[in-house]
Amino acid sequence: MPSLARVCLAVALLVLALPAVAGEKENERASNAVRVLQEVMQAPDKAIPRDLLTNAYAVAVIPDVIKAGFVVGGRHGSGLLSIKSADGTWSNPSYISMTGGSVGFQAGVSSTDVILVFRNQRGVESIVHGKFTLGADASAAAGPVGRTAQASTDAQLKAEIYSYSRARGLFAGVALDGSALTIDNKANQAVYGNGVTARRILDGGVSNVPGPVVDFRDRLEEYTSQ
Repeated sequence: MPSLARVCLAVALLVLALPAVAGEKENERASNAVRVLQEVMQAPDKAIPRDLLTNAYAVAVIPDVIKAGFVVGGRHGSGLLSIKSADGTWSNPSYISMTGGSVGFQAGVSSTDVILVFRNQRGVESIVHGKFTLGADASAAAGPVGRTAQASTDAQLKAEIYSYSRARGLFAGVALDGSALTIDNKANQAVYGNGVTARRILDGGVSNVPGPVVDFRDRLEEYTSQ
């Protein structure tokens, strides 16, 4: 019996440890998103205009989107999405996934970092409630870069989302029509706990947030502070 008790205790401890182990991969994803955001915003004359970020409703950063095939293929990536509240602070991020077909998307490049800047609530609500496809459910446009991007921005005021990509060290606006965005519920629960929804996360209903996830929120605060 003592031996059986020890086995049961070991199993119980293993089960309790599973969320922490499961969260390690998600923490790495958050750290990669922070790295991408920092590197892009620190690029001389090639950063996302701060005014665009400051006036954004939400920002998604999806590192290492993997492309399969050449010219016609597919892509998949995982990242984080955070929204800005009425008081100007940024929410804890929800984990999201990006999938979709590709025609001429960074041809010959196997891995690309993607940033999406949402100008209003509509696209984010569609993601939270199911699946959202760029170009089909809301207009998306290649985003302007640099400090002198005002003219380009004014010319695309009808776009609801601005999209950017970085591959081989190059950063620029890019059209991503056909890419589908969905909530990664498995990742959210690994980080925030069982049963936690994206809506609860974005509305500020979670605590005990891991450091890398807090870092993502803090970087957004830094780049949108007046």
